[in-house]
Amino acid sequence: MRVALIHALRHSPPPIEAAFRAEWPGASLMNLLDDSLSADLAREGRLTEAMTARFLTLARYAAGTGARGILFSCSAFGPCIEACAADLAPLPVLKPNEAAIEEAVAAGRRIGLLATFPGTLASMPAEFPPGVEVVPCLAEGALAALDAGDAAAHDRLAAEAAAALRGRCDVVLLGQFSLARAAPRVSAATGLPVVTTPGSAVRKLKSLLAG
Repeated sequence: MRVALIHALRHSPPPIEAAFRAEWPGASLMNLLDDSLSADLAREGRLTEAMTARFLTLARYAAGTGARGILFSCSAFGPCIEACAADLAPLPVLKPNEAAIEEAVAAGRRIGLLATFPGTLASMPAEFPPGVEVVPCLAEGALAALDAGDAAAHDRLAAEAAAALRGRCDVVLLGQFSLARAAPRVSAATGLPVVTTPGSAVRKLKSLLAG
């Protein structure tokens, strides 16, 4: 069964592929990457119609290859992904964080949202259900460290930023797929349960497609 993975950051494929190996090794994966999308969003400071059109192009291409489901890994583009889901219905099209949000909400009503990309903190809180308190936290410099190939610095900066969430929330949700690698250090820094997006997303997609 082919599953399409669509990314706007080049660091996203490894953690989601690792999650598939652990949770659903029988799935056949295809990766589509346009890392200029994240750069354009950072420059524009907002989502645009042109970005939505680019997402639709990627999603329609994936569907045209025979993909039975699509998982986006780019958490800052929620409205663009919603447009793809509406366009391709009833094909399952998942936002990167919807399954993780469900798991986090089940763990507590005060959720620390840790991100390395500012756009995630601008768009993602609206995806949480009413009555949930979202405590945003940006790991400054972590994404730049990962871009430079310094994964250890990325993990350290993520943990240092997350330490500010201790005592302020019930659970920490890591808002980027690429943050999953830092989960142990974030847990140690906060003393809180940590929800990562890749594993949650794979479990939900598998339940929709494979039963």
